[in-house]
Amino acid sequence: MKCKICETRKARRYCPGVSGEICSLCCGNEREVTISCPLDCPYLVEARLHEKPPALNPDEVPNQDIQVTEQFLREHEPLLVFLSSRLLEASLSAAGAVDTDVREALQSLIRTYRTLQSGLYYETRPANLIAAGIHERMQEAVESLRKQLAEKSAPPVRDVEILGTFVFLERVELHQNNGRPRGRAFLDYLRAYFPQNQESLAPATPLIQV
Repeated sequence: MKCKICETRKARRYCPGVSGEICSLCCGNEREVTISCPLDCPYLVEARLHEKPPALNPDEVPNQDIQVTEQFLREHEPLLVFLSSRLLEASLSAAGAVDTDVREALQSLIRTYRTLQSGLYYETRPANLIAAGIHERMQEAVESLRKQLAEKSAPPVRDVEILGTFVFLERVELHQNNGRPRGRAFLDYLRAYFPQNQESLAPATPLIQV
């Protein structure tokens, strides 16, 4: 049987992304490039173990004026768990969402919470509809969190704390993004650390180090 992609080489494995048999070379070359790979594909899982994201120039990292220290992460670890799990949930529920869509959503959320620091409120939404959907679901998650805390008479979460957490997640995405057009290495990374459907500020999992 010939490879469904190149139609030249002999097919070696079944690809759920194209619903057909493909060769090993096309699997390696087209994985998360032209093929939208399911996150549980065994060949993608194996490839993640050997994947090295492109080098990131520290000078090109955005929002460098916002410091996110280890102390900040330790003190706000429950918030990190909550927002990360909700980000994962929102992204996986958005059809076709890839890491770059998630990055756009984080960028717009950061811009929105930056305006709050100046005493104004101006919500910026991405033109990208997938990113805009993730942005909206994250804002809903924040509002839900605020209501939960108010009902429990717990200290409210501050905008600056949310901003710092989003900036941290943006930096994790930049470090984990594999540069492939349909790449979801960042989402895979979140899946390994944070549970989905996190409904409250629960005890945290170990922090991601970047």
